[in-house]
Amino acid sequence: MAPAGEPERVLIVDDHSLVRDGLRSIFDDTFPDCDILEAENLDATLQVLADNAEVDLVMLDLNIPDVSRLSGLTRLREEFPHIPVVMVSGEFDARTVQDALAMGAAGFVPKSLKRAAIIEALCQVLAGEIYVPDMGDDSAQTEVDKIRTRIDSLTGQQRVVLGHLVAGKLNKQIAYELDVSITTVKAHVSAILQKMRVFSRTQAVIHANRVGFKL
Repeated sequence: MAPAGEPERVLIVDDHSLVRDGLRSIFDDTFPDCDILEAENLDATLQVLADNAEVDLVMLDLNIPDVSRLSGLTRLREEFPHIPVVMVSGEFDARTVQDALAMGAAGFVPKSLKRAAIIEALCQVLAGEIYVPDMGDDSAQTEVDKIRTRIDSLTGQQRVVLGHLVAGKLNKQIAYELDVSITTVKAHVSAILQKMRVFSRTQAVIHANRVGFKL
């Protein structure tokens, strides 16, 4: 995977070539060394990802022909959970955005955003953050409440491990302090990511800090 903020390979999924060209130009200008892959439907997307293991980001249009609403996102999260997926759409509403984030999207980028705002959104996602378009304070509060609910679903030991992650501890340090094996720590971390519906430790920490998580 590429370092944060510097993607090596990105997949753009949209059935309109003009949209793909527009997004490609943004990546070409912002990340000139990035390899851009393209697909126009979900079947092609799955094939591209199967053939190219090291993809740092997928830009997935909400309304490609062979998906229904967020079914494409669901499929990608199931088969390639380590790859961040950003939803892209010309039309969106608070419910759709909230559902996409709840299902593990790394962000939701409206096509109506200005070029500079899209670049800022991409940089946030590549840094491990979640990009949420401005939809008012109520939407933001709803997402915070969901994060709290997911953290509340963690077991006591998982909460302890999350606390160590927030403190910046490595797996071996956590294993030493808890007197458990590294394999056990990895299992806890994997469960934490699944329950919090995030794809990386960095994202889990960002979410935990967002709600002021403390042991």
